[in-house]
Amino acid sequence: MSAENNLFEKLKVNRQLLNALADLGFSTPTEIQEKVIPSAQAGHDLLGIAQTGTGKTFAFLIPLIMKLKYHQAPGPRALILAPTRELVLQIAEAFSSISIYYDLKMVCLYGGIGPKTQLEELEKGSDLIISTTGRFLDLYQREAIATKCIKTLILDEADKMMDMGFLPQIRSILEIMPRKRQNMLFSATMSDRMVTLTEDFLEFPMRIEVSPQATVAETIEHVLYEVPNFKTKLNLLTHLLTDESLKRVIIFVKTKATADNLSKYIDRKELGTVRCIHANKGQNSRINAVNAFKEGDIRLLVSTDVTARGMDISMVSHVINFDVPLIFEDYVHRIGRTGRAHQEGKAITFANPLEMIHIPKIETIIREEIPRAAIPKQVTIEPTPFVEKQEMDRAMDTLRKKEDPTFQGAFHEKKGKNTWSDKAKSAKKKRSGKARKK
Repeated sequence: MSAENNLFEKLKVNRQLLNALADLGFSTPTEIQEKVIPSAQAGHDLLGIAQTGTGKTFAFLIPLIMKLKYHQAPGPRALILAPTRELVLQIAEAFSSISIYYDLKMVCLYGGIGPKTQLEELEKGSDLIISTTGRFLDLYQREAIATKCIKTLILDEADKMMDMGFLPQIRSILEIMPRKRQNMLFSATMSDRMVTLTEDFLEFPMRIEVSPQATVAETIEHVLYEVPNFKTKLNLLTHLLTDESLKRVIIFVKTKATADNLSKYIDRKELGTVRCIHANKGQNSRINAVNAFKEGDIRLLVSTDVTARGMDISMVSHVINFDVPLIFEDYVHRIGRTGRAHQEGKAITFANPLEMIHIPKIETIIREEIPRAAIPKQVTIEPTPFVEKQEMDRAMDTLRKKEDPTFQGAFHEKKGKNTWSDKAKSAKKKRSGKARKK
């Protein structure tokens, strides 16, 4: 694809970037790129809201690279903050691919590994730092980072940072930044807490929203199975994975223990090559697993939500929500791993009776109803064990009490002479009566 036929020229993107975009096969900007690039070039503070997979990483990298131009000493001139290591590495990969015709130096900072190598990279000098908030503050406190030359500050997936409790760290970073700078904040959703952050972070920002908040790509087909218990979820998953049309699948779960156990189950049942990633996995293990999945060497990737926003992988045919996410907005980011770049994808969700309580809230967020499907006849529906049912009932009672303080569920203390409390009081009275007689 020649750079001459590249429609990015209309956005006044310079020749080096046009050549890089042409090398990558991009000629037509996405909607958010069309709107962000000119505004960013004009120096405006920006609030960008776009669903995942719409190209917002290039939307802020293209004007940033044109602003940086070439390597300069003494210190970094731009900082990009992201909530997870995976997202830091994804942004870094995008930067490396698009800045290939520039002499710019970039350093990635993230936790999970020792800081020695990152300190050495910082000593060599950098134009751009891409970092998680915690590691940036750690190395700043070691006096390894000078912030006086930073003129551009970008927060990517800012709503995830809010969910993960990073607001105090963000405020600490803002305090050490030069006052005169351009700020850009990007997110797929916009909560009330995000509105508060934008008021502190942005000055008279241009709000760019290319789609309704928390919507999902039209190329994604949704389906929901109401599943009574964990064992039936396993049976349903086993049945689905026998279908060869599920070529490249990400399976999302809530906990690290479930991720480990589920990947072992899949391997034992020989349902396909599988790898597992979560926060307790080593950094190299996680990177290798994602790369193997990208290259098609493995069919199945089992993951917690730590990677829901940190993977930019094309050709993912299916996303399976084995568990409904704890943070409802994460449904958008989970299923956003499929149906990327106008490709078709399918999102399958399993929900037990407790998780079904959350489904209407997710449907409110995505502004559409998730179609229900019946469990196939070939799938054995297991009876729900007493302990599992009791745990779900208790959790449902707790949720309903939060919504209605007057609600009394199956486990509230019933009044009457047969309750444990009444029996205890009666026994206490008998003991005190005998003591008085003595």
